[in-house]
Amino acid sequence: MTQHFLTLLDLDKTQIHSLIDRAIELKKMQKAGKPHEFFKNRVMAMIFDKSSTRTRVSFETGMVQFGGHAIFLSPRDTQLGRGEPIEDSARVLSRMVDIVMLRTFEHEKLERFAEYSQVPVINALTDLYHPCQLLADIQTYVETRGDIKGKTVSWVGDGNNMCHSYINAAIQFDFTLNIATPKGFEPDKNIMAKAGDRINLTQDPKAACENADVITTDVWASMGQEGEQNERADAFAHFQVDNSLMKLADKDALFMHCLPAHRGEEVSTEVIDGPQSVVWDQAENRLHAQKALTELLLNQK
Repeated sequence: MTQHFLTLLDLDKTQIHSLIDRAIELKKMQKAGKPHEFFKNRVMAMIFDKSSTRTRVSFETGMVQFGGHAIFLSPRDTQLGRGEPIEDSARVLSRMVDIVMLRTFEHEKLERFAEYSQVPVINALTDLYHPCQLLADIQTYVETRGDIKGKTVSWVGDGNNMCHSYINAAIQFDFTLNIATPKGFEPDKNIMAKAGDRINLTQDPKAACENADVITTDVWASMGQEGEQNERADAFAHFQVDNSLMKLADKDALFMHCLPAHRGEEVSTEVIDGPQSVVWDQAENRLHAQKALTELLLNQK
């Protein structure tokens, strides 16, 4: 049976911990200039319904470094954009390429594509989850501070796809997740229920950040929510990660952000550009973590 990566929970704990170790190893190989063209002539189809910088560049670069090739496909370039059923596109593409990554809006669309695909499908972001970013985030923490097991991560902001993936990460990597959101912007209840007592939900950012090992956030209005920007700015006015919040955390706490960031909104300039910020390491680690993921899925054969 073909293994897909639609959420972090699609891998077992042994796989996902080994994947982080492998990402760190692949990063060292790349930095040392050690060739690792394990997948010559393998092809990845990259389907984008949503715009991207880090996702496109990291996946495409990763396939080149593996000796393979990546094909960028947008709705303007494919029959998907002209109404071809997603099931048919999945059947056709998966007979021509070795692996598919899909960045789209509805998570159900990703699930349908995977159901009809003969090759592994990677969730490169949906409205519900962003699991590839979490692989990079965990890699960044492990490289910087060691094992994240038993640590406390504080999520400040919208209960969005990133928050949902942090909930799944708390399950897989066994850390405590404090979630601070304004009333009405909480994460999905069913997703939270799976995490049990690993998560704590509050409307108080200060309480969430006290003694935390990581503080992380995201933009207040994600792609597709631009029309809600003013309303959300009012609701999230007291949820900016600034120096006062960082001072409540552990003295060695890290600041993380999946990027792009809006300085002066969800995070202050002093924090994102400050000494505790590891956002640029996170961004780079998208490349290495996704290479480890791609290797894991391609090696099924």
